[in-house]
Amino acid sequence: MPITTEDTIRWLQRLAVVLHENRDFLTQLDSPIGDADHGINMDRGFQAVVEKLPALAGMDIGSMLKTVGSTLVSTVGGASGPLYGTAFLRAGIASAGKHELDEADVVSMLEAALEGVKARGKAQPGEKTMVDALTPALVAAKEVEAQGLDLSQLLQRVSDAAEAGMKATIPMLATKGRASYLGERSVGHQDPGATSSWLILRTLAETIG
Repeated sequence: MPITTEDTIRWLQRLAVVLHENRDFLTQLDSPIGDADHGINMDRGFQAVVEKLPALAGMDIGSMLKTVGSTLVSTVGGASGPLYGTAFLRAGIASAGKHELDEADVVSMLEAALEGVKARGKAQPGEKTMVDALTPALVAAKEVEAQGLDLSQLLQRVSDAAEAGMKATIPMLATKGRASYLGERSVGHQDPGATSSWLILRTLAETIG
């Protein structure tokens, strides 16, 4: 079963709830290595997205995601707005004109989102950022697509890989962003951006699964 426009709206609605519920958790993660505002910023951004959902009905999925991206850029503070905004904008470009998404579409969108984040944040894997969750997620998506498994299996593997990538940030030394100022003191903390990336992908898997 493909991902439909209705599925996409349900995902965005559910995601806003999940990020609101995890607002304090994400902010706690951000407190020792960032500005202690990641949860607040993500919650504010996706509440703004929810306000725009009625206007998204009838749009193709690419247009929906581009609207999400532009909303995040304009409402989310710090580095998260430009990075997540870019991720959704690039995913929207990759799915332009589509009203249904198959496995190959999801791979293309993940790849476009990751490349956008890497270009915008000048980040590579191993630097304790959201890239460390998104990179294994893309690898998993490509592997599942090659195996010919269905979309729900692909999304679950993507979520699992992002979770593993998120946990792998704990022992990393941060070399990008605010956390990099802490040097060795950044070791031992889970990256909040990798965590919110996992929550986004987990919620998609749960919505479609």
